[in-house]
Amino acid sequence: PLGVRVELHLVYSLICAVGLMGNTAVICVILRAPKLKTVTHVFILNLAVADGLFTLVLPASIAEHVLQHWPFGELLCKLVLAIDHGNIFSSAYFLAAMSLDRYLVVLATARSRRVPWRTLRGAKVASLCVWLGVAVAVLPFFTFASAYSNELQVLSCGLSFPQPERAWFQASRIYTLVLGFAVPMCTLCVLYADLLRRLRALRLHSGAKALGKARRKVTLLVLAVLAVGLLCWTPFHLASVVALTTDLPQTPLVIVISYVVTSLSYASSCLNPFLYAFLDNGFQKSLRTFCCEPNRRR
Repeated sequence: PLGVRVELHLVYSLICAVGLMGNTAVICVILRAPKLKTVTHVFILNLAVADGLFTLVLPASIAEHVLQHWPFGELLCKLVLAIDHGNIFSSAYFLAAMSLDRYLVVLATARSRRVPWRTLRGAKVASLCVWLGVAVAVLPFFTFASAYSNELQVLSCGLSFPQPERAWFQASRIYTLVLGFAVPMCTLCVLYADLLRRLRALRLHSGAKALGKARRKVTLLVLAVLAVGLLCWTPFHLASVVALTTDLPQTPLVIVISYVVTSLSYASSCLNPFLYAFLDNGFQKSLRTFCCEPNRRR
């Protein structure tokens, strides 16, 4: 429907503008603020880079929706779809890395110990491993992405699979669902279930009892980012399960729901900067300093 398409363009444009500005601010602030040179902020920086890359190529998808055809050629089509799918994997695995880090910190603090190998260097190496894993994971999408003529003889950008096309399409959905959602989410469930079990075994009145105020705030920040990530991405992956297990007709209602689910997954790229601004005191102070610098120079 035309009205839905217009609203979709506006939503995508808003996500793009807010996400690009917000994640650029996060990247600049973390890179320039000495106080934010921490393990947690290394992962936050990489998550912002992943979200920033996605919002950087989102205008190409918006243009395709507006023009009703793909005007940018084969190479950009491959890059856009690779980054689009890469955002699914990078979001999931950087959230998993942040959660694993919090798991180790909370557990070590509860036992009055330190994590000796939890260093900036270790966080950077872990982030590099995540990026390498994401690059490998998106190779199939880069390979099959193509600017092709659809059934209406209009040039489109999408995944062009060999025959049997439906089997390949289902395999790609399962691949994304398992590697981009099931594996990291199962890891998170195991981590937090084990953490609760261990904290109870230590007979703490509360999981926060042995934590300092600063560490509690960092843990709250990570849990908030994780909650937003789950809220935004779970409907998208549930929709994949529905697409795999049923053959829904493309009614206007189904199309609208698919647009809403996709928009919600896109929104994850612009929400995290607001969480940092509200929940991370160090980021708040560094952001104020960063914003005030131009005025001081005048």
